[in-house]
Amino acid sequence: MASTRTLFLSCFHGGGAEVSRHLALRPRYPSNPRRPSRSAAVAGEGSEGGGSGGTTGDLEAAKGTAEKEDEEEKVSVFAVTGMTCAACAGSVEKAVKRLPGIHDAAVDVLGGRAQVVFYPAFVSEEKIREAIEDAGFEAKLINEEVREKNILVCRLHIKGMTCTSCTSTVESALQVLPGVQRASVALATEEAEIHYDRRIIAASQLIHAAEETGFEAILITTGEDRSRIDLKLDGLLTERLTMILKSSIQALPGVEDVKVDTELHKITVSYKPDQTGPRDLIEVIESATSGDVTASIYAEAEGREHHRHVEIKRYRQSFLWSLIFTIPVFLTSMVFMYIPVLKDGLEKKVVNMMSIGELLRWILSTPVQFVIGRKFYTGAYKAIRHGSPNMDVLIALGTNTAYFYSVYSVLRAATSENYMSTDFFETSSMLISFILLGKYLEILAKGKTSEAIAKLMDLAPETATLLMYDNEGNVVGEKEIDSRLIQKNDVIKVVPGGKVASDGFVIWGQSHVNESMITGESRPVAKRKGDTVIGGTVNENGVLHVRATFVGSETALAQIVRLVESAQMAKAPVQKFADKISRVFVPLVIVLSLLTWLVWFLAGRFHGYPYSWIPSSMDSFQLALQFGISVMVIACPCALGLATPTAVMVATGVGASQGVLIKGGQALESAQKVDCIVFDKTGTLTVGKPVVVNTRLFKNMVLREFFDYVAAAEDNSEHPLAKAIVEHAKKFHSEENHIWPEARDFISVPGHGVKAKVFDKSVIVGNKSFMLSLSIDIPMEASEILIEEEENAHTCIIVAMDQEVVGIVSVSDPIKPNAHEVISYLKSMNVESIMVTGDNWGTANAIGKEVGIEKIIAEAKPDQKAEKVKELQLSGKTVAMVGDGINDSPALVSANLGLAIGAGTDVAIEAADIVLMKSNLEDVITAIDLSRKTFFRIRMNYVWALGYNIIGIPIAAGALFPSTRFRLPPWVAGAAMAASSVSVVCWSLLLRYYKSPKKFDN
Repeated sequence: MASTRTLFLSCFHGGGAEVSRHLALRPRYPSNPRRPSRSAAVAGEGSEGGGSGGTTGDLEAAKGTAEKEDEEEKVSVFAVTGMTCAACAGSVEKAVKRLPGIHDAAVDVLGGRAQVVFYPAFVSEEKIREAIEDAGFEAKLINEEVREKNILVCRLHIKGMTCTSCTSTVESALQVLPGVQRASVALATEEAEIHYDRRIIAASQLIHAAEETGFEAILITTGEDRSRIDLKLDGLLTERLTMILKSSIQALPGVEDVKVDTELHKITVSYKPDQTGPRDLIEVIESATSGDVTASIYAEAEGREHHRHVEIKRYRQSFLWSLIFTIPVFLTSMVFMYIPVLKDGLEKKVVNMMSIGELLRWILSTPVQFVIGRKFYTGAYKAIRHGSPNMDVLIALGTNTAYFYSVYSVLRAATSENYMSTDFFETSSMLISFILLGKYLEILAKGKTSEAIAKLMDLAPETATLLMYDNEGNVVGEKEIDSRLIQKNDVIKVVPGGKVASDGFVIWGQSHVNESMITGESRPVAKRKGDTVIGGTVNENGVLHVRATFVGSETALAQIVRLVESAQMAKAPVQKFADKISRVFVPLVIVLSLLTWLVWFLAGRFHGYPYSWIPSSMDSFQLALQFGISVMVIACPCALGLATPTAVMVATGVGASQGVLIKGGQALESAQKVDCIVFDKTGTLTVGKPVVVNTRLFKNMVLREFFDYVAAAEDNSEHPLAKAIVEHAKKFHSEENHIWPEARDFISVPGHGVKAKVFDKSVIVGNKSFMLSLSIDIPMEASEILIEEEENAHTCIIVAMDQEVVGIVSVSDPIKPNAHEVISYLKSMNVESIMVTGDNWGTANAIGKEVGIEKIIAEAKPDQKAEKVKELQLSGKTVAMVGDGINDSPALVSANLGLAIGAGTDVAIEAADIVLMKSNLEDVITAIDLSRKTFFRIRMNYVWALGYNIIGIPIAAGALFPSTRFRLPPWVAGAAMAASSVSVVCWSLLLRYYKSPKKFDN
């Protein structure tokens, strides 16, 4: 379990902000020293034998030798042709890692490339190329150095966006910049994600371009392979101290950039985490200023949550201030007019026909219009300037129309002795108040959509116990520090019941660690010296000393959070529908508003006045004005813009909390359409840990000798069945790391078997078709055994030596718990299940019968799996592929939806659209059911948002007025508009209470 868990988590390390299609560089053979000593230049070939104990040796060797040697590493990339599966990759990797001076190597089967990190003092590129060719593959050095990753992902917080028109404006402005490959702006998260080439454009230019559209842009991360931290400075900052601080920090190794903001008492430092860290920075600041200035992590480093709280506070204050002025306006125009004593007082004339009530309403509504409502003016100005009118334009036009017509009416009354004015001051002030209330409630609700991410982040402990050592390596003390101040290679003490503060490995102690919150493994995992631990997991018993290897944004937990955040940024295709409408929505509403006013005004002028159904106190202009304003403010583009992203945000967060990592809206939309699922067998329907259950020999051989030959051939293969045989063969030897005989002329045929020369014998290990293809006769006795074993769902591996069958090894891979129930439940969801496997037909049929799958394709090669997926797609089906290995990745990419088992390889995980972190088969049901429920919510959101506008606009325009005398006051229309956005967000928020449709007993 530990190896698959480590393999799963390793896909999150080294990827940074950009997801790579290549294998991550990480040691698979722990016994290889990171940097060989010169005396070890001629290393033995048995160094690849590993085991769990080898990890400690590697890590300790790394620590000791790194200080003694200073040779430079070199990275070279080779084009490798002839690789077809994981076994080939393993062969190439082993061949390279046997050479002296190899620091690390990674092989990408899909890309046909091998990336090697080595020390030129010990081995040359030509030697590496020859080693690859000796393994049976063609290799060619790619004549270009591996350049530093240049395509980065920058994330910006965009403040002030109100609808999809705003997001389209920012997105378009960023997309046209040279060097920008892709830009995505999300309304729900108020963030922009930009993939850019740092050789062409800098992050500062991206910020400037975003701000040019009229919104405030705040940098979250530049995506560069360096860390950035904001520190708060407490103390008197003089010009001299500032200079001392800056120069002292710049002198630290690894510091790349220092910016000091004296107004905010903040210092921003960009640094390389391998060379320095936040604790070093704080120590330098305090020592350089002799303690006059102290430093701590700046509160703004909390990022999005901080900005959200500031925005909530701002809208709450604006709303409360508006109420102070709006309530008196409402009372004087709507309530006091029905109280005789107060009515008389308010109708007293001040100047000519201008009354006290009108003057009071004018005075009280003015600060609401121009001070509290100022943001709508600035937003409207910026939107119009960039040719993308938004909701701010509608609000500004509506309130200004009501306010300035009222000012005109009151001033005319003040200059006339017989003009009776009619004002709409309550319309403008109440509109602004209701809209502010709606925005306040909307932000509150939107904040809850990211609660799942907050819960994931809360898994990390706030503090950690740092151990301090003397020069001889003895612990001399311990200190409690903020967990955000942990640096690489720090040693952290974890007490029973405490949380592991960062990713690392155990250097002392033993315990059991509960990793269920990260990996989904329900049982605590035993940990001892050399074992890896994951930040955020809980130590059950025993004290552990852990050396930190991944800190801050590099931890597995941080990478999972980043993946979920990226998923929330990715737009679902259905979002394009809202984007198209938003481009024409506001201009169309303005035109409708003007037409409404014009129709009502002309109706009164040309058909005589008054109509029997028009109040006598109003003329046609005033009535037309009210209807025009109502149309303008009732129309709500916000509800349309929030319909999809809020639901996707909640769904991806809920999925992550249940162990289902959904990579964005595209994956969600594909999942809800799935009507056919193709399952891989090994590691998907089965546990993926095959064991040898039976051995039959047809020649007089010692069983130990038989397995020595077989293990020598299979040791070069990465196939799970080969590993099972090698593990079984180890039982015949007492030593822990037994070295198998050398296998020469090794050939691996994917989906069939392997062939090699061991000692003086030609050893062939594989399935029946492999033997027949090599003209090897299979005895009748062997054929009967094959049929018998395959009926018992055992996979039979035939062993031939010198063209003669000598034995059969039966391997069993237990079926996963609840596999039958999952397939049965998928049937009830109208989802067809198909099994595709490279195994023989007999075993495949037996497994299929046991789990309830009727449609089976056996003896399929990796490319045939992908072809089968394409065939199903051509027949009109929406196909999902569930797999866990490198050989599944072509099919995962070909399918409409790829689901990777979390304990699988990182290539499969990167190729997939959804990652099932817990490796539970029932999570397939969760992924499909959650996507269906999410899109039901999205459809309902669109029905509501469109229905609201389709029904609301005609009513606001006075469609019911001639027959019922019902008219919608502008302030009521504004309240309805605010409520529509809130209702859409709240409807999406109900997904927070999602529960998987079926719970199975393990």
